[in-house]
Amino acid sequence: MSANPEPAPSAPAQDPHLTSREAEWLAHTYQPDAPNLTLRAIIIGMLIGGAMSLSNLYVFFKTGWSMGVTLTACILAFSAFRFLQAARLVKKPLGALENNALTTVASGAGFMTGGGNMAAFGALLMVTTMRPDSFSMIAWFALIAALGVFAAIPIKRQLINHEGLAFPTGTATAETIKSIHGAASGDGASKSAWLAGSAVFAAIVTWVRDAWHWIPHTIGLPMTLAGRQLAEWTIAIKAEVVLLGGGALMSFRTGWSLLLGGVLTYGVLAPSLFEKGIITAVSYKAIVAWTLWPGAALLVAAGLTSFAIDYKSIARSFTGLTRIFRPGKTTDTGLAAIEAPEWWFPVGFVVLAPGVVFLMVWLFHIPLWAGFVAIPLAVVMGFVAARVTGETDVTPTKALGPVTQMIYGVITPGNLPGNIMSANVTGGIGLHAADLLTTLKTGWLLGAKPRHQVYAQLFGVVAGAIVVVPAFNLILPDPSVLGGETWPAPSCVVWAGVSKAFSDGIGALHATSRTAIVVGLVLGVALALLEKFAPRRLRPLLPSPSGLGIAMVIPGSNCIAMFLGAALAEMMRRLFPKLAEKTVVPVASGLIAGESLMGILIALLIVGGFIAA
Repeated sequence: MSANPEPAPSAPAQDPHLTSREAEWLAHTYQPDAPNLTLRAIIIGMLIGGAMSLSNLYVFFKTGWSMGVTLTACILAFSAFRFLQAARLVKKPLGALENNALTTVASGAGFMTGGGNMAAFGALLMVTTMRPDSFSMIAWFALIAALGVFAAIPIKRQLINHEGLAFPTGTATAETIKSIHGAASGDGASKSAWLAGSAVFAAIVTWVRDAWHWIPHTIGLPMTLAGRQLAEWTIAIKAEVVLLGGGALMSFRTGWSLLLGGVLTYGVLAPSLFEKGIITAVSYKAIVAWTLWPGAALLVAAGLTSFAIDYKSIARSFTGLTRIFRPGKTTDTGLAAIEAPEWWFPVGFVVLAPGVVFLMVWLFHIPLWAGFVAIPLAVVMGFVAARVTGETDVTPTKALGPVTQMIYGVITPGNLPGNIMSANVTGGIGLHAADLLTTLKTGWLLGAKPRHQVYAQLFGVVAGAIVVVPAFNLILPDPSVLGGETWPAPSCVVWAGVSKAFSDGIGALHATSRTAIVVGLVLGVALALLEKFAPRRLRPLLPSPSGLGIAMVIPGSNCIAMFLGAALAEMMRRLFPKLAEKTVVPVASGLIAGESLMGILIALLIVGGFIAA
């Protein structure tokens, strides 16, 4: 069932408020008669998005990353409808614009783990005894994500229609949808087959490992370091294909930076710290309790430096902000009939912001005035995040979160829950604004209806919030496992550490930790500056600050596994570029989906008493 058709646009010449780019788009790209947001797209999109939010939840607490949703979702959607057609459950094939709307729903749901949502929630449980009820947290995440959707509306025309920012993931998704929905659709079938095959393989491996216990999680290496087995230093081979898949979706530079950081952290630094008595046990938790500080400092410094270097982009982001107060005329025809009206932004915030402020006061004991400070701050940060994402494809939550934590560390000293969750507001709004604009870029290139994509994203964020909170409680019923070798939760560790530092003061730390923080800050600034200003040919040789920083807060075995995934993918791209284009993303996505979804199913069976832990 398709949505009601909207009026066809008037001829460009009849609407004096169109730019030449918009007139060209209406005349040659826009497809007024193609189905966009349909009931079946909403339903399947929510199902796929819910599954991908489960997958991302699993991956996030293993690696610290939330994996991209849109590329995988559009291939999954294509595969699902081919199956439904073969089973005679649907008659019409999935259209390209329908897939785009479906993917927008799925992206809104699947990214519910990002933007600091799970980092903040996990950190909250790590540093406090507070555990808000599920209904309150579902409302919290849904309201923040919906505010991000409305924050994207007033800057969409500026960033996409007028300036044509790249939004690389959005552009790549558009090309993928065009490819798999081509006349022969052979490319789509091929990618679907690779994704399905790798998912089945990963699910089988996970079942054999976690349900039958025939394969160990970690395979030790027959070597010692400082008189201890390498596995005690977390240097081992992980039998978790989800890590291989995650590595394959990273750049090779990030992959080898993880390996370098892991070797330096667990092969050089940790033995030295143990020998000097700075750490008193050879275990992951004991090591990371110290390495957290330089790792977090490196990540924050690199994020803030990159953020500051791009001052022109930041300044340009306020163009969208000022346009809220001087919107151009709109008509009921032409572009205005299909764009989301700019007045939706203030109305959306008037309706939703009081709910967020109420939850900040009620759940996290943030003073009412400080809660009201968070909303305009988050809007500004959301506009900045959208601009940076459009130009670089990186949403700067690693910078936005600590900035908010620093502000709230000053205005509400000693309030750990408030410090963490206020940063969640900033990060969540920024991420979901950037995510919607990324999918709107896909729609712009395909000729879709922007207003339908706003509806789609709102359906998605509701589905994601409903799924992700109960799933978190299911797979992590005991928060004490966070920060351990099974669930490293590196982003939670970093958020918790930053919050403690701003709340308790750096002076409360051990002297060596304070020195390590300074070293991490200097290294983060230096790497970010080199990344920006070094000759282009040398940049691939520079270690990634994200890779080095994350390596200091995840086990060395995870670093090795993700490096292997990145190396295999890079080898494929260099030796077999055409085959790599068809296989790397589908296979990696399948490995992630297969293991994570089977891992969650096994957790359900353990809770139900059907299999032993």
